[in-house]
Amino acid sequence: MVERYVMSIDQGTNSTRCILFDRGGRLVSVAQREHQQHFPRPGWVEHDAVEIWQNLRRVVTEALSGAGPAVDTGQVAAIGLANQRETTVLWDPRTGTPLGRALVWQDIRTAPLVEELRQRPGEEFFLDRCGLPPSTYFSALRIRWLFDHVKGLEQRARDGGVLFGTMESWLIWNLTGGADGGLHMTDATNASRTMLMNIHTLTWDEELLAFFGVPRPMLPEIRSNAETYGEARAVLPGVPITAALGDQQAALFGQTCFSPGEAKCTYGTGSFLLLNTGTDVVRSRHGLLTTVAYKIGDRDPVYALEGSIAVTGALVQWFRDRLGLINSAPEIETLARTVEDNGGCYIVPAFSGLFAPRWRSDARGVIVGLTSYITSGHLARAVLEATGWQTREVVDAMNADSSVALKELKVDGGMTADNLLMQFVADVLGVPVVRPMVSETVSLGAGYAAGLAAGYWPDLEVLRRNWHPAARWLPAMDPAHRDAEYDNWLRAVERSLGWIKPPGPS
Repeated sequence: MVERYVMSIDQGTNSTRCILFDRGGRLVSVAQREHQQHFPRPGWVEHDAVEIWQNLRRVVTEALSGAGPAVDTGQVAAIGLANQRETTVLWDPRTGTPLGRALVWQDIRTAPLVEELRQRPGEEFFLDRCGLPPSTYFSALRIRWLFDHVKGLEQRARDGGVLFGTMESWLIWNLTGGADGGLHMTDATNASRTMLMNIHTLTWDEELLAFFGVPRPMLPEIRSNAETYGEARAVLPGVPITAALGDQQAALFGQTCFSPGEAKCTYGTGSFLLLNTGTDVVRSRHGLLTTVAYKIGDRDPVYALEGSIAVTGALVQWFRDRLGLINSAPEIETLARTVEDNGGCYIVPAFSGLFAPRWRSDARGVIVGLTSYITSGHLARAVLEATGWQTREVVDAMNADSSVALKELKVDGGMTADNLLMQFVADVLGVPVVRPMVSETVSLGAGYAAGLAAGYWPDLEVLRRNWHPAARWLPAMDPAHRDAEYDNWLRAVERSLGWIKPPGPS
């Protein structure tokens, strides 16, 4: 009998990855390609959507050929996609040409519009409808910014000459035919991040569309996260596409957090902590986001509270690429271990403002406590500790909103290879931190959802049995010391929020 596999495509902020998984949820083959990051102005972040599509084509071929022995298209049971959320692509449906670069979720050019929305109509208008506060994070504001700054674009959209999508929409459209009948769709998790979908009905909200001036015809159809969307016509002709999830919801699914109260945090470019709240839409009062966790076929949707941290792994990249103090990301742990503590130095990495629980786009990064005593080792430790303290802020907010204190945190993402960091996270949270055997949980979650829809796996319980812990960190820090250090961190955050733009040309 010929072995069959599930293919997962993870289109992330820095790269596109393709992984084949077998029935045990084991990684069979992987291929990955990075794409260029464009920074045309301070605070602006852009991607080339065509480059990303071309990279997808390459990594699929490389993953199939690298399986050893090579896998042919007929052995792929289904395709699932996970993607960087909120990143906004507009393209011409007749030619398939993007109308400029994609505006990335980290981009903060819409900050002036956010301030207007907070004044009028105010946060309650949006929280009631989409569960999200006004923020530079979300897609609707980027669409509005493009309409306001690209001549004729809004009218072109009203005339049916523009399609909008986040990355999964763009890739599925291309996979299923592109300009020649490509499927224009999104899924409930990605749609829940636009500020345009009603969080209760999982449909485009007419009041929000009218408020932002977004024409309905440019929007994709909203589908569940696990169902047969259609068959690929490009790259993998005839293979069904059966799942799509935003990357953080995919990680929650890959971590098998299927029960209310279970939580995961993905440590990547940014970090994202999601808590399963079941079928209840929990309204946050402490700066978290209410979001769709997943929807399987015609079953009721499952919701989550999310704490989004803009900069974690990106701070290590900055330390490596901008300061040149290390040559590779893993070296930061070695450097940080050359000292016993941070020497009184704290870093608040508000490169894109501060996300949860503060949502302050005007915040700016600061380094507090610099003295002649501070070495590169102290700075390295402060870089890692910044991720731990930001996690603590989010967990405190989550505990307050959910009324049930977090008992364990499942973790994944590239930063979890750093044992010093994971121990620090356990210390500052005061709960065990657990990393699974398969660390690529974003890809695994997309694969799991695709396999469920295709009948490759029968139910959620089988997926739960596939999950096995690989490492566990238990809290060891003295609580009094932990709380004193946390107070120091919070004072550093106040400096970040008190930043004042110097006079001069804009």
